[in-house]
Amino acid sequence: MLDFDEAQRRLSEAGSAPASAQTCALSATFGRVLAQDIVARVDLPPADNSAMDGYAIRYADYAPGKALPIQQRCFAGESPQALKPGQTIRLFTGCVMPEGADTVVMQEDTLEQDNTLTITTPPAQGAHVRLRGEDVEQDQVVLSAGTVVRAPEMAMLASQGIHKVQVWPRLRIGILTTGDELVAPGQPLGPAQIYNSNGAMLAGLVQHMGADVVHTLHAADTHEAIEAAFQTLLEDCDLVLTVGGVSVGEKDLVKPTLELLGGKLDLWKVCMKPGKPVALATARNKPVVCLPGNPVSAFVVFALLVSPLVRRLQGRANVLPPVGYGRLRTHSQFHETREEFLRVQCKPNAKGMPVLVPYALQGSAIISALPWASGLARIPVNTVVGDDDIVAYYDFAHWLS
Repeated sequence: MLDFDEAQRRLSEAGSAPASAQTCALSATFGRVLAQDIVARVDLPPADNSAMDGYAIRYADYAPGKALPIQQRCFAGESPQALKPGQTIRLFTGCVMPEGADTVVMQEDTLEQDNTLTITTPPAQGAHVRLRGEDVEQDQVVLSAGTVVRAPEMAMLASQGIHKVQVWPRLRIGILTTGDELVAPGQPLGPAQIYNSNGAMLAGLVQHMGADVVHTLHAADTHEAIEAAFQTLLEDCDLVLTVGGVSVGEKDLVKPTLELLGGKLDLWKVCMKPGKPVALATARNKPVVCLPGNPVSAFVVFALLVSPLVRRLQGRANVLPPVGYGRLRTHSQFHETREEFLRVQCKPNAKGMPVLVPYALQGSAIISALPWASGLARIPVNTVVGDDDIVAYYDFAHWLS
């Protein structure tokens, strides 16, 4: 069987970023991937300003009990006068610091009467002043190409006055499920049939990663139906995901159908549980990944093996998310011949250390484990692992985003 880490590496390198970028309005950038470095146009803040509602002074003018005449009242967005020696200017959060002032005394530490100010608590020199460029300096790279734009990145772009930016095109993904036993939700079940959960699940996983689901197709177990589905998917999509039909049974027709279409397919048995059968093909210069049919197996394989490829095709800089660690909390002992990935919840103990609690049932058809789990605990192959042992943790918050 193919080593899990090698399978992950091969899939993560099975594609490349798009060749051409698009211009995108700032308001539409959420979830898009930057195709350019963003260089600061202005300093942040653009001028020294007050971090508090208070009074601007020269620190040298302060003395206990000394009254300072209030020269001006200045609000954010107004330009203050130059501060005269021995006086103060009333200002508010965000106000530009007056020329000559070097300290802000917050209003809670003052007493104002008859347009004069008495400072009741000794100030620290330079207190409550935001310095020009202390956050961002003009001409520095503030966002790198390959960054996914979320709300924080949108704030950074807006703070630089940027209203249009170069991004990679949204990745178009097609999904194909196969199997005569599967029925679409909402339709009546026949004898020996089950509802098709994989199609909806994979569509949700794709959308959560910021890619577009172009088609979610289901094909009967015939060459003709599967070929027709592939013709549509390969025409319209950048990446095709299939579920089931890649084993060696009489109706496992995905592999031979792909080969008839000129696809070059590499079928692996990956040293992992769940999710051993995985296939990677190239057809019409587009990657096709064939996932196992059990819902949990398909979910785990998508999270650990397919999501890095999706990030690569999206043009992201970080393809493999971080792997954490936690203490396993279990009454069982594990000693597997494959890398096992347990569905777990991560909970901090009294010391704040992550504790990984497995779901009671770990079978590859136990769908109830998926909405319950926060991630996967990795049990190394040919290693005895038990309660309180430290194991690797793949957090869905990172691996599915």
